[in-house]
Parts: sequence; C-alpha cells; structure tokens
Amino acid sequence: MISTAVTLKAQFYDLDPMQVVWHGNYPRYLEEARCALLDRIGYNYPQMAASGYVWPIVDLRIKYVRPVRFAQEIRVEATLVEYENRLKIDYRIFDAASGEVLTKASTTQVAVEAASGELCLESPAILIDKVAEVKT
Repeated sequence: MISTAVTLKAQFYDLDPMQVVWHGNYPRYLEEARCALLDRIGYNYPQMAASGYVWPIVDLRIKYVRPVRFAQEIRVEATLVEYENRLKIDYRIFDAASGEVLTKASTTQVAVEAASGELCLESPAILIDKVAEVKT
C-alpha cells in the first residue's frame, strides 16, 4: 500500500499538566501525516471538494503505547490500507531517534456527495484512479 511520513517536534503548548503530550493533540499529528499521504495520492481536501465529495471521519482509534514528551522528535507514518469502499488509514507514531513505537492509530472516512449529502457505498472513481496512478 501507499505510505508516507512526517517528522514533528512536540511543543510546549501540546503538553498537559503531567508534562506529556495531551491525548487530545494526537489527532492533529495524525492529520499532518494524513494530509501528506493525500498529497502524495493527489487527492487532498481541495481536490476532494473540487470533485464534489466531502470525506468526514466516521471512526478514529488511538492506542497510546508510550508518552510523547516536550521537544521530542517524532515520525508519524500514515499508510493507506483501504480505499475501494471507504478511506482507511493506519498510523504509527515513532520516536524519531530510537524508532520505538509510541502510538498506533487508524481513521476511517467515507465519501459523501457534497450536493446531496448522500453517503456513497463505494469510493468515487476519482479516488480509485488517483490511487492506481500512485501504485503503478
């Protein structure tokens, strides 16, 4: 499948009173990796909107393995695992220095026709075509 990764540094404003990254900030890290993956496919949010579809997240799962701390560099890897009927992306957050897995996550998005609000049971042809171009 198609993967990409971004490297980020935990900032002071991400921390909770226990001096670790607050659990609610992890979706922002996932979003950065997801956008990099969608850019690689050539179907990020502007292209989605232009094609007449919105892609809401309908499921988000996060398994916190080890905490991320202030100024820690992390590598957030996003991998496309399903795209025919929905857009499912798996994530791994690694310590950039050691490679240790810190977090495991996944998101699921579905296609919705912007004009009608109707849920699509299959992914639109434009996504299928874009993925096929990258895979070849």
